Parts: sequence; C-alpha cells; structure tokens
Amino acid sequence: MSGHHHDHHHHASRNILTALILNLAFALIELFGGFYTNSVAILSDALHDFGDSLSLGVAWYLQNISRRPRDHLYSYGYKRFSLLGALAVSSVLLVGVVIVVRESIGRILHPQAADARGMLLFAVLGVIVNGYAALRVRTGHSLNERAVYLHLIEDVLGWLAVFISSVVMLFVHLPILDPLISLAISLFILFNVVKNLKSVFKILLMEVPQNLDVSELELSIRGIRGVGDVEDLHVFTLDGENHVLTMQVLVSEKSGFAAMQKIKREIRQLAGARGILHTTIEFCCATEDRHQHH
Repeated sequence: MSGHHHDHHHHASRNILTALILNLAFALIELFGGFYTNSVAILSDALHDFGDSLSLGVAWYLQNISRRPRDHLYSYGYKRFSLLGALAVSSVLLVGVVIVVRESIGRILHPQAADARGMLLFAVLGVIVNGYAALRVRTGHSLNERAVYLHLIEDVLGWLAVFISSVVMLFVHLPILDPLISLAISLFILFNVVKNLKSVFKILLMEVPQNLDVSELELSIRGIRGVGDVEDLHVFTLDGENHVLTMQVLVSEKSGFAAMQKIKREIRQLAGARGILHTTIEFCCATEDRHQHH
C-alpha cells in the first residue's frame, strides 16, 4: 500500500513538474508576443502564466515536502505546507490581476490597434500548450493537483477568448475588443483567487471540514453500545483532505478495559469512514467530576 502511495506521490510530482516547465517556457514566449502584437490580452495572460508557473513551482515543491512524515518539529506532519503555497500563489495572482485590470481600463478609454494575426497564432499555441499541461494533471487525486488542473483550465479558457477576439479583429476593426476580453479574463481569475483564499483561511481558522456533519457524527458515536455521552468533541482539517478528531467519551464505571477498546475501535471506524485519519479519545467515568476536564 505504501509503495502504491509513494508511486502516486512521485507521479503527481512529475506531472506538476511537466506542467511547470511547459508553462514557464510558454510565459516567456508570450511576454515577447504581447509586446510584439501590442495585445494587452496576451500580456495579461503572460503575467498570469508567470503567476501560474510560480504556483506550479510552489505546488511541486510542497507536493514533495508534504510527503514528509511527522517529526519533533511538526507532530502532525507537513501536510499544512500546501496551504502556505496557496497563500503565496494567490497573493501573486492578485497583484497581477490588479495591474492588468488597470492597464485594460486604460486601453478601453484609449484603444490601440493590436496585431490580430499574431494574436491568432499565440492563441492556437496557447490552447495546445495549456491543454496538454492540463491533461497531464487531470488524473491527479491530491488537492494540490486539482488546484493546478483548475488553473490550467482557466488558461485554456483565456486563450479561447483571445482566439475568438483575434478572429473577429481579422475582419472587423475593433481594437476595444482586446482590452475588454483581457478585463473579462482578469475578473474571472479574481473570482477564483478569492474563492481559493476563502477555502485556505477557513482551514487555517480551523473550521470543521466541509462535508462533515458534526452532530450526525456525535449521534453515531452515542449510538455505540457502552457509550454514555460524548463531550468536548473537536474536529479540524490539516489541509482539506486529512482531518483530526479529539473527544471525551463518558462510560459507566463498570466498563472494563476490553469494553473500552471495543468502543475505541468502533469510534475509529466511524471516523475513518468520514475521512478522519487521526483520532484521540479520552475516556472518563460518568460519576467522575466532569468539570476537571474543562
């Protein structure tokens, strides 16, 4: 099992690295192309692609770090490092979006002609390169790979928009179309960045994991034979995938060691079925002074 898991991690890491190299090479071509064709849409995408390359680099680096087992420095392991990556990447993208929006609004007020043929060429190249990179990470299971996949799909959409506008501009003189599309792409990216940041902050602020109903979990645990009550139940997620649960279980004084072990096993089963990998259970007798635990 661990061998398979290791292979998956290695595969994920390799996929992200491939996407990173493709993206970085393409961002450099784009930067040149944006100036060459005088297209703010291509320049905005170049900036976005540099942000992407940075995020792919961070994702790749953190995919490797998050595999580290727990140690004396991080007793829960290194899974949370991926959140730092998401924060850094989102901040870079936010700055990029602000710059592009400012430039686009300037161009809408004072339109400049862009080279539609050059734009068309870059758009075709963009759809191919980003499409291939997206296909490489599409099969990924980790949150990291899913985030990278969404990012790349966003790029493909951006290039499709550039493609459409350049085809229109080959036949109609509409210089305002380029900054308008650029603005639309930027706002779309902004919407996704904000959504991502919200998820990251919820995890950092230890929100109960999404898709986990705490009251339903408590009810299931109370239904286990021998459990008198459940108190002080806390659940949070390390990275959106790996959850942690702690609780205090009240049992009757007559419960023996074997009965408690059985209760523990059943609780762990319930927790495991809900994606909780790390469970800490404290037992106390119903007649004990319960306040000493608070």
